Amino acid sequence: MFGSFKRILAMGLGSALLAGCAVIPDAGSPRPETSGPVTSAPPAAPDMTALPQDEDRHRVALLVPMSGENAEVGQSIANATTMALLDTGAENLRITTYDTSGGAASAARRAVADGNRLILGPLQRDNVGDVLSVARANNVPLITFSNDTTVARNDVFVMGHVPEQSVERTVDFAMDQGASRFAILAPRGDYGNRTTVAAERAVQARGGTIVDVQRYDRGNTSIISAADRLATTGGYDTVLIADNARLAAMAAPRLKDAGDSLPSLIGTELWSRQGSLLNSAEMRGAWFAAVPDDRYRQFASSYESRFGQQPFRIATLGYDAVLLTLRLTRDWRPGRDLPEGLLTDDGGFLGLDGPIRFQSNGIGERAMEVRQVGNGAFTVVSPAPTGF
Repeated sequence: MFGSFKRILAMGLGSALLAGCAVIPDAGSPRPETSGPVTSAPPAAPDMTALPQDEDRHRVALLVPMSGENAEVGQSIANATTMALLDTGAENLRITTYDTSGGAASAARRAVADGNRLILGPLQRDNVGDVLSVARANNVPLITFSNDTTVARNDVFVMGHVPEQSVERTVDFAMDQGASRFAILAPRGDYGNRTTVAAERAVQARGGTIVDVQRYDRGNTSIISAADRLATTGGYDTVLIADNARLAAMAAPRLKDAGDSLPSLIGTELWSRQGSLLNSAEMRGAWFAAVPDDRYRQFASSYESRFGQQPFRIATLGYDAVLLTLRLTRDWRPGRDLPEGLLTDDGGFLGLDGPIRFQSNGIGERAMEVRQVGNGAFTVVSPAPTGF
């Protein structure tokens, strides 16, 4: 199913011949074309904002913050797209980066004016509406790096790692191990709301029971107080702690003693690559689901050798977006609108983060593995499916 895509991925990650790196041209990078001789007047100055007239390349825009507080994240994604272009030897794509920090709508207008037929980005969900208002009028779809499913549409495809899917996968695994009565410890706000609803839906779908839900304001003492309230309630065999590793480790001793098998503790994708969990005796045996990390480790090593630093974890989305775009070019002619339905292939696409397929509503469905927190190491206790 993924044979051809695996060859692209293997070529990218295994190539040792690509020693250099290229800079993705900015929207304003000068690329003047050669003018013919003029006898009556000096040649006109080249348009320093014009892109070359590519007839055999697909123009794809990358909309990420390249300045401001999120500049390092945006640069990491941009670097990853450069890596993907180099690793695959893609000559049929021109990816141009547009900085959303000065205004996502204006970045989108420049991208559309430059003839881009697909937008990768934006990064932040709050920018999706501004970009979409410009892109939709020009029939340009978005593949956003956000993980917020509320922005998904039939022309907005959410590529981020969706926390609801992590929660549902972990709840299913816990119930397969015999869990049936759940409690939820979640922060107030959007993330807590999303994970709480996802857990309630997953538990009820399997015939389980939600015994108690405790919410708290994020802070060093609030989660402890909420955990104490939960401990007083009792009557549950499993607790979802929908927060980061540091806060989860603070709450765990209020819920169980080190070495106790119950209640089981489960978490979310926020625990991925959080080594501090391994230092907590109370967290041992806890489960959480995330996309597989095997290919990420290879990617991170290659990234560091090229750019001199470790990438942000989200940078894989930039790499995978290029692999996905290359897959689309098989049935997409340069200069034309992206044909409807290409992004919703039932078989999905394979990238660094494993298989992903976009549903008709724009939500990217991912295959996740379940990991267990151990004594000094994480163990995969339920591998991710290899396809759909």
